[in-house]
Order: sequence, then structure tokens, then C-alpha cells
Amino acid sequence: MRRNRFVIQSLELHLFFGRIMKEHALFLLAGFTPAGKDFAARAESFRKEFEKLLDQTVSLSSGIVGSPVLCSGEVVTAFTVLAEQQTECLTGIPIDGNITAKSLCLKPRDGQCGDLSALSGQVRQLNTTALKLLDGLIDLKESILKSVQSGALFTLNYPLLIEHILREARLYRRFVLTLQREGNLPEQSMREMETFWNQIMMEHAQFIRGLLDPCERELYCTADGFSKEYCALLSTSRCAQDKALTAQVIQETRKFRDFKAAGTQGIEQNRIRSMILPLLADHVLREANHYLRLLQC
Repeated sequence: MRRNRFVIQSLELHLFFGRIMKEHALFLLAGFTPAGKDFAARAESFRKEFEKLLDQTVSLSSGIVGSPVLCSGEVVTAFTVLAEQQTECLTGIPIDGNITAKSLCLKPRDGQCGDLSALSGQVRQLNTTALKLLDGLIDLKESILKSVQSGALFTLNYPLLIEHILREARLYRRFVLTLQREGNLPEQSMREMETFWNQIMMEHAQFIRGLLDPCERELYCTADGFSKEYCALLSTSRCAQDKALTAQVIQETRKFRDFKAAGTQGIEQNRIRSMILPLLADHVLREANHYLRLLQC
């Protein structure tokens, strides 16, 4: 049923991207100095609001969202609980761990679920709220980027990272808007999807490389290698017309996912010298898991 598809796709989208957005706000907040207190206050407001959005989504999702999403590691991983606890201690920024605990208990739908018409109004309102929040968060990210590039603001976050999280927010907004207008998400071409996420993966590798302590030479070289591999894949996919590179990309992304998982564990166990927050490590791992699910659909 069309209405069922609208409800399911909306909830699955918010389970992944709602968490990503609240963490974007947290990473922005953690990167400001006292001179950036006005930007910090706005980032904190969006962190709270996306936390509410995610909590509402989780409350609606059990027994409705699909097993591929819940089992992919894109919603939560084995590292998320500790990553949140450690990041809260390290930054002083509060994180509602109850949302993650509830996410871990979510049950997938069992075969064909019944008529979900009763939820469509709540989900439509959830989408409306998400669009309003995304408009504001995108504006904030654009303002931060403009201020950084003009020399009016200092932040510990790279300008490229701000551009990176802007692209993700715009993609999320485009998907929610499509759901509101059309009632379902049309399939992306593999080439379009691979081009977007190959760039995201390439930039993850660049950020990891740049945030490692200089003494971590082996990890630096590994991250640099992934950056170069995704750069090559990105260049090829842009010139491939309608031809996707799916098999090659799956193989590379599995390797990168495993590297990120080992890195997240190493950071949580304080075995890796870096400027990477535990939650940032878990964040990029979840995005790799999300990409792998899309590649294997």
C-alpha cells in the first residue's frame, strides 16, 4: 500500500538521518571557542530539537521498519552506547542515552504489516518538523562556513567538514520533501548514489587522516590510502555515464567499514592517539554501514 510505504520510508529515513543531524549539531558545538558562543547556542538548540525528533521516530518505529535497516548497523552499532557516554564526559554536552537504549530494542516488522493509515498523520507531522529543523540547521551551517571562510570565526572543525555535513543535510531535506510531496522515495540511480556516497567516504578518510596524531603513521597511511581509492572511484563514476561500479565499491567500502570499526574500538579503548571524539568515530562507521546497505539493496 502506498500509505504504508510513506510511513515506513519516512521512519527509516529519520532513524538514520535524524541521529546524524543531532550529532552534526553536537560536533559543531564541541568545536567552538568562547568567541563563537552565539553559534554555539544555535547549535545546541538544534541538537536538542533533533534529539526530540529522533526520540519520536524511535517511539513510532518498532514493528514497522524493515529488518535490513535495523540489522545494517546504520541506526546503532555495538559501540554507540559507550561512544555516547565517553563523548558526554569529554565534552560536557548532554546526550540522551535512553534513545539509543530504545533503538537497540527496536523490533523489525514481521512480513507484511497491516494498514498503517492511523500513523500517517503523525509521520506527516514528523516530516514537517524535520523540514523546519533542516531549513534552520542548513542556514546555520552555511553561516558558520561563511564566517570561517571570511576569517570572522574560528572553529576546530575543518571548513571541508562543514561543507560535508551541509551536503548530507541537503540530501536528507530533499528526501523528506519528496516523501511529503509524492508519498514515496523513487529509487536513485546507482551512479547518482555511488557518486554522492563515494565523495562522503573519501572525505571521511581525509578527516580521519587529518585528526590522527602525527605519531600514528600506520593509521595515517591507511586512511590516506582509502582517500586515494575513493578519489579514483569518484573520478571513474563521474565519467561512467550510467555505468555503476557497484562490485568494486562494495569491496572497498567493506574494507573501509572494517577499518572504521577497528578505529572506533581503538579510540574507545584509548589505544589510538587522535583528536577524534568516540561518537565521531561511531558516526562515520554508521554512515559506511548505511552506504553498504544501499549498495546491496
